[in-house]
Amino acid sequence: MNSDYLDLTVRVGCNLVYETSLFTPISYLLRPRRDRGCLVLQESCDYGPYLNPYEFHDSHGNVTCRSMLVPGRNVINMDALVAVSSLPDKHEQVLNSLPVNELPQELLRYTLPSRYCDSDTLSNFAWQQFGHINNGMQRVHAICDWVHDNIEYRYGSGSPDLTAFDVLQRGYGVCRDFAHLVVALCRAFNLPTRYVTGHLPDIGYFDNGTPMDFHAYGEVYLGEWFTIDARFNVPRIGRIKLGHGMDAVDGAFSTIYGPATLSHFMVWAYQVPPNTVSVGDPVDLSKRIDGTVELRIS
Repeated sequence: MNSDYLDLTVRVGCNLVYETSLFTPISYLLRPRRDRGCLVLQESCDYGPYLNPYEFHDSHGNVTCRSMLVPGRNVINMDALVAVSSLPDKHEQVLNSLPVNELPQELLRYTLPSRYCDSDTLSNFAWQQFGHINNGMQRVHAICDWVHDNIEYRYGSGSPDLTAFDVLQRGYGVCRDFAHLVVALCRAFNLPTRYVTGHLPDIGYFDNGTPMDFHAYGEVYLGEWFTIDARFNVPRIGRIKLGHGMDAVDGAFSTIYGPATLSHFMVWAYQVPPNTVSVGDPVDLSKRIDGTVELRIS
């Protein structure tokens, strides 16, 4: 996407505090991914007191950092200003899926079951519910509609061990659960689908008052990647991706290899007027210009 079309500015970031009694290895997925559709204008990332954090691109191309928590209190800060487009997600209706033998080799892994997207377990349900729909994108929309209408969103109900099948059985969850279920149901039809984690500001959308958090959704490949998000199930503006992968294992904002407690968690994602905020400034929601159904371009 041409940078001329990136006409909105969004501030995203987080403040995390971990406490531990031991040196504990950890990896982070906190920095905005350099993808088409967003341009990082400013960025600051502080991985805490450990002196030698190491950043690399993982097997999915995500900017990941390996570091070490030290005994005591570890404060991690990430803050960025990102330019995004005021155009909403694409919402095509007539695209057909590609036969498996025509898929690019690197996409085949996104058709397979994974730890949390157990598409093999859901195969019978998927075919009974959506098998009569032949068109690829129409089937995808039918899956998103069904999940949105039949799975209840309950803030704070998330659990790290739930699979897509578990979510289907219990009938409620958080955005991670919605994403896992949609991704798994799409993969049941051999549609390359990946789990995505990132930020979703309330641009042109009413703020319901729940605390800001990371957001999870999906992307399906039908000749190109399209966003699918059954949690909201409407095209949204201003998504900022941190990473994508097979499921939440690849999308976790941190992966800890030992005992540690997350004692403080704060996330922000809100639109600001251009050139009014810098990274490192105090988070000041009085400066946000999103959170209403009115799209504000200043």
